[in-house]
Amino acid sequence: MPWWFQIIITVFSSVLASSGLWAFIMKRTERNDVKIEMLIGLAHDRILYLGMAYIERGWITQDEYENLYEYLYKPYEKLGGNGSAKRVMNEVDKLPIRKASHKFCTEEERK
Repeated sequence: MPWWFQIIITVFSSVLASSGLWAFIMKRTERNDVKIEMLIGLAHDRILYLGMAYIERGWITQDEYENLYEYLYKPYEKLGGNGSAKRVMNEVDKLPIRKASHKFCTEEERK
């Protein structure tokens, strides 16, 4: 084996075996875990808040349901969210869906 190849192997092995490299990798992994925990917590809070508001109101629009289910609950569930948000979503699923009533006012109606 050429001498330069032995040096490269030695350096490469030293870097892989160093505690500094593994500490760096572990820190990156830990930071990602904390971010995922934060996302799960924020999604959980928002799902419960919106879901309970819709349940209290007694109905939900199609847009509200799509926003809650597609953009909050499904990703939350994929990240490993717990059962309390699922219970709220089960209750939201039972709500009647109403059409959104968007009334746009003219300038005269605002006065």
